[in-house]
Amino acid sequence: MNCYDCHQQRTTTPATASCHNCGAGLCPDHIKLTATEIHRHEGMGLSTLKHPARRLTCFTCHDAEHQL
Repeated sequence: MNCYDCHQQRTTTPATASCHNCGAGLCPDHIKLTATEIHRHEGMGLSTLKHPARRLTCFTCHDAEHQL
């Protein structure tokens, strides 16, 4: 699989990941890495794990999620 964003720029770069939302193939130059907290239901409430998980998205999906 090749990077979709590179394809839009008329270049070919192997994808190293895929977007969590849209599934587009991404190269390292087009990945937006964010941390996300993991929650579990425990007892009567919610527990947050100590270490956040990584979340890989393309810039388009990242910008759509963080619009003001």
